[in-house]
Amino acid sequence: MPPHTHRDTLLAELRGRIPELSPADALACQTQGALLVDVREDGERAIGMPADALGLSRGFLELRIEQAEPDRARPILTLCGSGVRSLLAAETLQRMGYRDVRSVAGGFERWKSEGLPIVTGALDADAAERYARQLRLPQVGEAGQARLAEAKVVLLGAGGLGAPASLYLAAAGVGQLTLIDDDRVERSNLHRQVIHADARVGMAKTESARIALSALNPRARIRTCNERLHAGNVERLLEGHDVLIDGADNFPARYLLAAASQRLKLPMVYGAVERFTGQVSVFDPRRADSPCYRCLFPEPPAAADAPNCSEAGVLGVLPGIVGLLQATEALKLILGLGDSLVGRLLSFDALGMRFRETRLPRDPACPGCGVGACFTGYEDVAAFCAAAG
Repeated sequence: MPPHTHRDTLLAELRGRIPELSPADALACQTQGALLVDVREDGERAIGMPADALGLSRGFLELRIEQAEPDRARPILTLCGSGVRSLLAAETLQRMGYRDVRSVAGGFERWKSEGLPIVTGALDADAAERYARQLRLPQVGEAGQARLAEAKVVLLGAGGLGAPASLYLAAAGVGQLTLIDDDRVERSNLHRQVIHADARVGMAKTESARIALSALNPRARIRTCNERLHAGNVERLLEGHDVLIDGADNFPARYLLAAASQRLKLPMVYGAVERFTGQVSVFDPRRADSPCYRCLFPEPPAAADAPNCSEAGVLGVLPGIVGLLQATEALKLILGLGDSLVGRLLSFDALGMRFRETRLPRDPACPGCGVGACFTGYEDVAAFCAAAG
């Protein structure tokens, strides 16, 4: 028997068991709560897909569908290019116990020809290939990738923390990264600041980082600010962004960041390292329950009590671990996924290879975010830090 006969027999048998509906009827069901699953490949969906559909390639359907929709009673509609693969996908869902599964006759070609709503231009072929593994996560998908592409993240520091954080944010597809740093690359940086290279010793760190990030992902827009953060420029440099990554190596800069974060309602992903230990948290002024940096450190410690890396030293891999945790928190904030570290301080001990979580509630008497807090200007913040020594 010719192969096409087997195929025709199989399709006829499937159509006898799996209900089909027109694209217009599928749209009506979708508006009433049905889940429309586009089972075409990533590259096919890059040119357009039905609005509000879940993109999930047929080859990954069995692995991913339960994450996207655990409710076996919810109506599910499958759609492909022409209405053939969607029948096979619907059969798979039936075998998995989904009780109300139907296939869209004619697939995306008919959906498009009938003028039904589609989303186009979200991902081109390059993006579909570049972010393929991330797109397969139901919690990300095309919609999440589009949010990443629209996001703007500002990083204070292109050094130990900013280097790993910016590399992974660029790789993930964050649309714009703004790098603020006035230092130049030194050979002593290279054991931990992995974004730089020996050949770029002496170059501005922002430019060195831009070269590395653009080579990793040419789609990312890299904005460089070769400036030192101070009271007169902090708001100008930070405004217009969605997330702030704190990679500062001194307390005056952190207190300026904290004040600007509060005033601009800009979530701040805090990170710090010393010798063999590090800590991470998130301060999100958009949330009423979130503490701020000054809930953790109401006043800056004396310089002798908080030496920086050049004075105390640091194990080279430690900033990489902390910077990656910061990048993870930033991606979660952009995508609206999981539980952020708001209200929690995560500490890491590299020698003991232990993480410890400490509750960090908002302090009603905090001088930065408490009910009686009074902002008198960034100059006063800088003077306050200077007076602490």
